[in-house]
Amino acid sequence: MLPSLRPLLLALLAIGTSAATPTPARAADAPVFELRTYTAEPGKLDALLARFRDHTCKLFEKHGMVNVGYWVPLDAKDGAGEKLIYLLQHKSREAAQASWKAFGADPGWQAARKASEAAGKILARSPEAVFLSATDYSPALSAGKAARGAPPRVFELRTYTAAEGKLAALDARFRDYTLALFTKHGMTNIIYLHPLDADKGAGRTLIYLLAHADREAAKASWAAFRANPAWATARADSEKGGKLTDKTGAVFLAPTDFSTLK
Repeated sequence: MLPSLRPLLLALLAIGTSAATPTPARAADAPVFELRTYTAEPGKLDALLARFRDHTCKLFEKHGMVNVGYWVPLDAKDGAGEKLIYLLQHKSREAAQASWKAFGADPGWQAARKASEAAGKILARSPEAVFLSATDYSPALSAGKAARGAPPRVFELRTYTAAEGKLAALDARFRDYTLALFTKHGMTNIIYLHPLDADKGAGRTLIYLLAHADREAAKASWAAFRANPAWATARADSEKGGKLTDKTGAVFLAPTDFSTLK
């Protein structure tokens, strides 16, 4: 091990092996995020996207919701051609509730929904929603925006289920090592989040979003990251008290033409 890494990695190990280390509390004025997944009826994704493009996004803004990003999966196994995944920002849970209530009662929404469903319903099932808070190491969202005129990037939504009592250690590894290594290897850190509700994985789950230039760039970045000796050392030292994750998953996404983040 490089001598310069030893003090930092020993400190990480001390953090990582302590299951009692609490996750930092969310500030009272910190925003709340909402990750929503819609599954369209066969052949109706374009109609769903048109409704968001022409009506829904504007109505969200009217009622105090912030449109962070809208994406569609790239791979069939993840719902390509049938799913829309998007992220909203609210001032609080109470603000979210008030915004959704006002949105649902808005005549503009009711008219748009009725017109878009004249030929049949668009959604195959009820939307899935997860309320989340940003981690203390999550970067500012503005830092993740692509340069003006740049082609749309490929996004990667990753979900990690921590081993029992290991979420704080997992956060520590991301905070102290992983984010910097992602950046070193060409990945853009967009946002890192924890679910707020127990039935959605609160206390056990880390959800984060990366951006890549394209799928080939993502493949190359992950290969370089995994081959980096600093990552291998950080991972080994942080897991001396046991592995930090029980399950991980990744979905590659393309931004819609109306997405704020591209």
